[in-house]
Amino acid sequence: MLFNSVTFLLFFILFFFLYWFVTGKSFRWQNILILVASYIFYGWWDWRFVFLLILSTLIDYFFGLAIYQSTTRKKLYLWLSVANNLVILGFFKYYNFFAESFQQMSQKMGWEIHPYILEIVLPVGISFYTFHGMSYVFDIHNGKLKPTSNFIEYAVFVCFFPLLVAGPIERANHLLPQVIKPRTFQYSQAMEGMRLILWGLFKKLVVADSLAVIVNQIFGHHESYSGATLVLGAVYFAFQIYGDFSGYTDIALGTAKLLGFELLTNFKFPYFSRDIAEFWRRWHISLSSWFRDYVYIPLGGSKDGKWGSLKNIFIIFLLSGFWHGAKWTYVVWGGYHALLYVPLFLLNINRKHSDKIVAHDRKLPTLKEFLQMSLVFAMVTIGWVVFRSSSLVDAVHYFEGMTRNLFAMPKETDGLKLVVLFLILDWFARKDERKPHAFVRDEVYIILLTIALLIFGKGTNENIEFIYFQF
Repeated sequence: MLFNSVTFLLFFILFFFLYWFVTGKSFRWQNILILVASYIFYGWWDWRFVFLLILSTLIDYFFGLAIYQSTTRKKLYLWLSVANNLVILGFFKYYNFFAESFQQMSQKMGWEIHPYILEIVLPVGISFYTFHGMSYVFDIHNGKLKPTSNFIEYAVFVCFFPLLVAGPIERANHLLPQVIKPRTFQYSQAMEGMRLILWGLFKKLVVADSLAVIVNQIFGHHESYSGATLVLGAVYFAFQIYGDFSGYTDIALGTAKLLGFELLTNFKFPYFSRDIAEFWRRWHISLSSWFRDYVYIPLGGSKDGKWGSLKNIFIIFLLSGFWHGAKWTYVVWGGYHALLYVPLFLLNINRKHSDKIVAHDRKLPTLKEFLQMSLVFAMVTIGWVVFRSSSLVDAVHYFEGMTRNLFAMPKETDGLKLVVLFLILDWFARKDERKPHAFVRDEVYIILLTIALLIFGKGTNENIEFIYFQF
């Protein structure tokens, strides 16, 4: 079930009515309703994977209790839980990748090995809900969280449908307290939610889906275009993936607000970053912070000496790339960002821009800030070419094509209007990602965005899935 579909609209209208007007006097019945709705929402893709979701939820629920109650086997139960999660994730997401990679390596050594290849569909959002459960047991083991004995409450934390398939990756100490207490409808919170939903739909339907048509054409036939057009295609994809993923997040946050929940922030205007470290503090924040808290710091973080710290940095960036999917392009993309990050770390300036967004007290950036943002965007866009390519060979050919007829008049320039419009609107909203364009009255904002969606939000006249559903 897609956020950008009539099916979801009808589903949510019915759910909203039942949530506030039928079960509104009991948050426990609200939680049961959320859980049932979440399973229906998830099962809309494939009912078979609902049982996998329930199994994953049960594993971490019982291991969480076991870790908390045990005095001598906490670590054993922790690693059993982690192992179960990784086995499920690895089987469905990575088995074929390792099997095919092993086969290719064996052939280069002169061995003919034919491993069994699974013909299975990747369960949508498996990486997201797996990481929800793992953070829960890690926090219990580290003494940061007391487990809930109520399975429904825990299951709502894992399966809450606004964030189930593409995040943000929630933390139990942030979402569970909201699950286990009564919720009341608040008009101001609901209006903020409507703003975010409409802004997210604008990003997805008007910007991302429109650019997707051009991006697919350019990347699918890159050998036929000049370097200038290929550069433009890379820029288009940078804005497509940002509009698509941050658009989903806005809709998720807005939907949760309509139900009385506040989810974690996942984006803070990453393309206005002044260095690559700031970019990663503003892009997919819930994933970056997850790897920081549960991988980087336990490995020793920055306290392990320069060489140890560099090793840890490369580990989390490579894992971040591999988290996105079983392709070498994602691994190389992660390694590429590690190489960009390392110089800032060695010079001890990786926290230089960690306080406020660029030009926080000004309308426009300085020339220096503009050049910094342009450089960061260029570096990030180079990485997006690898990320978007179907293979490393295709990525190399795309880069080679970018050097061909670089100064020729580019084709497919229609998307530039959308990119410029998106940049301008994002710039005016940059001070608060939860209240986009707050200088416009709620009613006027909702009317204007609704009109824009009706006129321009047709995309390709079909519902295009969000990019991060595949992860």
